[in-house]
Amino acid sequence: MNDTIATRSALTVACASALLLLGACVEPARFSVAEGSGNNPALPAPSRALIPTVNIAPARGWSDGAMPTPAPGLRVQAFARDLDHPRWLLVLPNGDVLVAESNAPPKADPPTGIKAWVMGLLMKRAGAAVPSANRITLLRDTDADGVADVRSMLLSGLNSPFGMGLVGERLFVANADAVLVFPYRQGDTTLGAAGTKLLDLPGGPINHHWTKSLLASPDGQRLYVGVGSNSNIGENGMAAEEGRAAVWEVDIRTGAHRVFASGLRNPVGLAWDASGRTLWAVVNERDELGSDLVPDYLTSVRDGAFYGWPYSYYGQRVDTRVKPPAPELVAKAVVPDFALGAHVAPLGLASAVGSRLPVPFTNGMFIGQHGSWNRRPHSGYKVVFVPFSGGQPSGPARDVLGGFLSANGEAFGRPVGVALDKQGALLVADDVGNVVWRVSALP
Repeated sequence: MNDTIATRSALTVACASALLLLGACVEPARFSVAEGSGNNPALPAPSRALIPTVNIAPARGWSDGAMPTPAPGLRVQAFARDLDHPRWLLVLPNGDVLVAESNAPPKADPPTGIKAWVMGLLMKRAGAAVPSANRITLLRDTDADGVADVRSMLLSGLNSPFGMGLVGERLFVANADAVLVFPYRQGDTTLGAAGTKLLDLPGGPINHHWTKSLLASPDGQRLYVGVGSNSNIGENGMAAEEGRAAVWEVDIRTGAHRVFASGLRNPVGLAWDASGRTLWAVVNERDELGSDLVPDYLTSVRDGAFYGWPYSYYGQRVDTRVKPPAPELVAKAVVPDFALGAHVAPLGLASAVGSRLPVPFTNGMFIGQHGSWNRRPHSGYKVVFVPFSGGQPSGPARDVLGGFLSANGEAFGRPVGVALDKQGALLVADDVGNVVWRVSALP
């Protein structure tokens, strides 16, 4: 008994010491998020240290009556509360809202070593270590008051579900390791039929970036799936990156697929532009190069294009940590369209088509920024809007919804998926607050 107590005490002291050390491992940014954003972001020399910059925002949750802060001219309300780690959203043609309540799948062979242990501590503090609910919940607002009054478990027993798409009477769900198809009829509140597998997705024992986003083509013939890398910069070997750091194009009938674009470290949110012809993605770039590098970004996704990861970033800027180098790939690396700032962690992406928010939130893209752990001061932890002109990003990102951080750097919530509802309001999944927020125009 005494040995057990002593062991626990030693572990407690070690954990406390580690957290204190992590709090000290911070190199402040020299550039603002705005300076690291836009069409010509600041890209200073990399800053490398034995222990990378660590600045976690501990998960706190919302107190009673508290909520995020909308931009002037907007209001916010809770569309649904008491969810379980809501991550992704899909609005169905009849106005029903699907919410993927999900988190990372458990690892059969958890990684070992000091770095893995420290990362486990970081994820726990950030609220990202909760078990996955593995379900999709349907929310319905029957009286159009902006609050869901019907809630039903549409699907359960999934494997870390994330991306969803509806084509006709087929609901596609991207689990962490496969795309499943379920029969669906408008108005269904629960799906009893078992899903069938359309295709496997990269999963496996590492599955570093487990989320798999999904978007149907406007003509309903293809699916586009975002598959993140299995590492920060390929440190697990490039064999572990087969088919990863890419957007896949999938034949919706057969499951036949190909890599549509590659070199995208973690392409999460996918959306079509207003024309319905150009695919856009938000991408989480690499860590451990300092508080000012590398900017996450919004970019059009071109068929056959290579965007640099892991060998370079923002075009031909070589990451010298990656061995062996690949100069032939670096030479063709595409420069992203629009930087969002370092470590903002953009996840959600939604076109403003159908928005009934006021100008300037009518032509462009809404982006849910999950927030940083690798930057001081914090970045992200908000929903922003990037205006477009002529089909391209045309100006600085504008805040839509903020107030997710306390004055002392605790996280009340963290934005993830974003989507426009049938009334043109913006829905925001908050996986720390366990809320779906609804942002609309002031009356």
